[in-house]
Amino acid sequence: MSLADLGLDIGELVRFRRPTDRRWRDGVVIRLERDGSIGLRDERSRARAIPIDQIEVRRAGPRGGEVWLPLAEVAARDQQLGLF
Repeated sequence: MSLADLGLDIGELVRFRRPTDRRWRDGVVIRLERDGSIGLRDERSRARAIPIDQIEVRRAGPRGGEVWLPLAEVAARDQQLGLF
């Protein structure tokens, strides 16, 4: 498994929430961890390893606006590869 398989790129902005938190926190993707979680840097530049089910990614919605979707849902979709 790789970040591309999950539909992520290094440097992509995501948001995450721990089970004990009430609000979403921003993070930047830096790597895929050995245990399958996603390595992030938070707003204070601290390294975090967050499970996939606690992360949301920003994608284009059905009308072109941006929406936040769970990473597990995005990873389950088929990815269309570019021609070049």
